[in-house]
Amino acid sequence: MHILQLAIDLCLIITLLGLAWGVLFSRDDFRAVVLFIALGLLMALTWSRLAAPEVALAEAAIGAGISGALLLSALPRLRERHRQQAASGSVAAVDHGVTSTFLRPAGPASVAAAGLVAV
Repeated sequence: MHILQLAIDLCLIITLLGLAWGVLFSRDDFRAVVLFIALGLLMALTWSRLAAPEVALAEAAIGAGISGALLLSALPRLRERHRQQAASGSVAAVDHGVTSTFLRPAGPASVAAAGLVAV
C-alpha cells in the first residue's frame, strides 16, 4: 500500500510541474487559462492528500473556480488589446520590455535600483 501511495504522489508532483510549466510558457491565452484551472484543481487534490481539507476546498473554490472564471471573462478584452497593439506596432516593444525586465540576470546595478525603488 505504501508503494501505491508513493506512486500516486510522484504522479501528482510530475503532473503539477508539467501544468505549471504549461501555464507559464503557453503562447495561447485560452490554453494558459485552462491549464491554470486544471492546476488549481490538482492543487486542491494535493492539499487533500496532505490532509488539509479546508485548504483544499479553498483552493478549489478560489484558485480554480473564481480565478478561472475571472480569467476566462478577461480573455476577450485581452485579445482586443493584443489586436490594438498589433495594429499600432507596439507589441514588439512591449514584449521586449517585459522580456528584458524579467528575464535578465540580476546584476549590481539592478539590485541597487531595486533598493532605491523600495526605499
